[in-house]
Amino acid sequence: MEKIRSLMTTKAGFGSLVLRIPVGVILAAHGAQKLFGWFDGPGLEGVAGWFASIGLNPGLLMATLAGSAEFFGGILLILGLLTRPAAVFAAFTMLIAILIGHIGQGEGFFQYEFGLALLAATVCLAIQGGGSYSVDERVSSS
Repeated sequence: MEKIRSLMTTKAGFGSLVLRIPVGVILAAHGAQKLFGWFDGPGLEGVAGWFASIGLNPGLLMATLAGSAEFFGGILLILGLLTRPAAVFAAFTMLIAILIGHIGQGEGFFQYEFGLALLAATVCLAIQGGGSYSVDERVSSS
């Protein structure tokens, strides 16, 4: 229990909340497009087919992992619950999206700069934690 508490401990302040909420909403929405086809998204089968076509195999597993990291990670970021692990999974997903989905397909900077901004934000949250207005802070200080 002490290891979980130390994982949730944060010295960050209000700034984490300001970063967590929009990044969490963006990630959750993109994950919902992948997993459920919401918001005019391709859904799991569509993403799986595209992932397989660019060499991310098995496509269905990779699509499920990416969609889950974004959707569930985004929800956790909004709540400020297990912020660091959620941010690490989301950051890894953004790194793969940039390296394989964009740069690996010969795309230039302006095709992956949004993913790069999400990568920077999630790395920041992984380092500083959920902040003073998070479930993490409430759990770790009790």
